[in-house]
Amino acid sequence: MDISLTDYDLERYSRQILWSSFGEEGQKKLKKSHVVVAGVGGLGSPASMLLVAAGIGRLTIIDSDNVELSNLNRQLLHWDENIGFPKVISAYEKLSRLNPTVTIVPLQVRINRDNVYDLIKGADLVIDAMDNMATRFLLNEACVKMDIPFIHGGVFGLMGEVMTIIPHKGPCLKCVFPREAEGPRPFPVFGPAPSLIASLQVMESIKLLAGFGKLLLGELLLVNGETMEFTIVKVEKRPDCEVCGDKNVERGE
Repeated sequence: MDISLTDYDLERYSRQILWSSFGEEGQKKLKKSHVVVAGVGGLGSPASMLLVAAGIGRLTIIDSDNVELSNLNRQLLHWDENIGFPKVISAYEKLSRLNPTVTIVPLQVRINRDNVYDLIKGADLVIDAMDNMATRFLLNEACVKMDIPFIHGGVFGLMGEVMTIIPHKGPCLKCVFPREAEGPRPFPVFGPAPSLIASLQVMESIKLLAGFGKLLLGELLLVNGETMEFTIVKVEKRPDCEVCGDKNVERGE
């Protein structure tokens, strides 16, 4: 499909189009891309805002929860007036106003093994903005089987992590965390931590979709906001991984 940039696009995105590795061709690639953001909480709110502001063509947001007062220190798409209402509706209202040229699809549904493949079908990229490992692992497995890039992000307190997963080109989330483990809930989180991690996830997304720059492929970026340390840990693909290991990969489910 041939995608062209309107005069509106050229002016609105002019400052990112100036980047030589990106340019008008990069903007066209964003405009024709479909991204799924799984969760519109602490990570998903800023991630969705940045994607919409950057001119992604289609954004699907998925979340089953309603807005609570305790969300408001970090979930920037939700305000006091939205308490008690579905997060995807609250997010949709703000995102539609942030950039009316982007197609936004809100889905109020809980991701599970029965629906995960249908929910991400047709996406060019899935952003992990979840707060639990069980759903992250479901998304990771579905993305590997459907050949969809998956950008993992997680936060705890002032700490966070980011990793870009491209099926069949590097390790998956199960290679990093072979066993499912959940910490105490509720867990501590400061608003700047998910905003920073989400910004890094979107930076990876733009590079991946537009086809430039170096990605965190086979690398887990760890951020410690309390000490202001950024560390990259190399991650190897595990041949015996139950998701992406050589004998376990099954495409196109």
